[in-house]
Amino acid sequence: MKIAFHGAARAVTGSKHLITLKNNTQILLDCGMFQGMGEATEKLNSYFGFDPSKVTYMILSHAHIDHCGLLPRLVAEGFTGNIFCTPATMDLARILLMDSAKIQTQDAEYANKKRPHGEEPEEPLYTEDDVITTLSQFKIVDYGEEFQICPEVSVSFTDAGHIVGSAAVHLTIKEDNESTRVTFSGDVGRYGDLLLKSPQTFSQADYIIMESTYGDSLHKDLEPIESMLLKIIQHTCIDKKGKVVIPAFSVGRTQELLYALNSLELKHKLPDVPFYVDSPLSAQATQVLKNHPEVYNNGVKEVLKIDDDPFSFKGLKFIESVEESKALNNDHRPCVIISSSGMAEGGRVRHHINNTIGNSKNTILMVGYASPGSLAGRLLAGDKTVYLFRQNVQVIAEILSIQSMSAHGDYEDLLQFLSSQNPSLVKQLFLVHGEYQVQQHFAKRLNDHGFKHVAIPEYHQVIECETKPIWST
Repeated sequence: MKIAFHGAARAVTGSKHLITLKNNTQILLDCGMFQGMGEATEKLNSYFGFDPSKVTYMILSHAHIDHCGLLPRLVAEGFTGNIFCTPATMDLARILLMDSAKIQTQDAEYANKKRPHGEEPEEPLYTEDDVITTLSQFKIVDYGEEFQICPEVSVSFTDAGHIVGSAAVHLTIKEDNESTRVTFSGDVGRYGDLLLKSPQTFSQADYIIMESTYGDSLHKDLEPIESMLLKIIQHTCIDKKGKVVIPAFSVGRTQELLYALNSLELKHKLPDVPFYVDSPLSAQATQVLKNHPEVYNNGVKEVLKIDDDPFSFKGLKFIESVEESKALNNDHRPCVIISSSGMAEGGRVRHHINNTIGNSKNTILMVGYASPGSLAGRLLAGDKTVYLFRQNVQVIAEILSIQSMSAHGDYEDLLQFLSSQNPSLVKQLFLVHGEYQVQQHFAKRLNDHGFKHVAIPEYHQVIECETKPIWST
């Protein structure tokens, strides 16, 4: 058995991990898009490093674009097998991939209008027709259900607590009359999340492919999220008569924000200002979450006893049209605008940031992970000038963050996720989905907790794994 790391290797995005058996069966874990990698992003997304037509099966941990965003490209280049995931992941992937296809097409059309005469026209990574074909290959599997994808391989999912439908993937692979267990963590969520159940425990693994996005961080805020949101809105909208702009991922972060704001209303503390969610995708994602109450934790279930919609409150409006979005920039009244994308690398939020960044009465609030090279990352780093819409813009608005709203677990959460494992029985733990320096720190921490065989694979690195386990049931 070999494992090749074709994405999220010493980087956070672009998840692709390919397992090849001795009989040439190939199992691809995730097929994500690279994001926030600067000028290299386009090139990284155009080259897989393997032949899609030779991939036998595909298993998807969850629907974030950096984990599923290149699936239509994979299919367009020859992959014809099944794509296994949870029911909620399929529901989310449907809307996210269709939205991504529209963006690819629009970007290509815009670039072609500007291209020099004689230059080859730009093509989208994939089209809506590619997405439709891709969705026909999905096969849904519930958490905890052991299913056999071929005589040599069986798979099960456990809840990873990251976003609705997110799963850790567990494979039992039989070769040479021996069984080897491989776990892929996907993205690991928080223990004590506002909305979702905590990550589940899992059986002993021989090999673990482990995310490490926040492997050197603790998401410890001194105050609850609701209290921090209330202070920021009060300070900006009521005291300074300004706007709060929140770049937020359409899936996960936006729903957490709405839930927290709804909780403030239930406690009669919510400031009387307009709240806008300026992202059609966020509205669809919120509906998917409402359609899957099985993922809610006990706290949300208690709220549902007194409030039949914990994601809605007085003053909230979902913005659909481009015209409505533009109108927000011409309305100078205090308000809160939640808009995607979370890293502020695209979408409507860039226009809202451009409209508010030059005035000290406004606040730009970060509520999740932002890669260092992204606009959100540069604002968090304290840059006083940023590049927006082909010009340098001075940063005068307040820049704030709520670190505890990350959907990724911090190093304590990651260690708790691994607490069901006997470290001495893990033959190799591979760290993926993290900045290299962060991974080095986390590897040292894992060593201190008994995991003595920790590797940080390079991009496209192929590693040969023994099939005979070092433990037995």
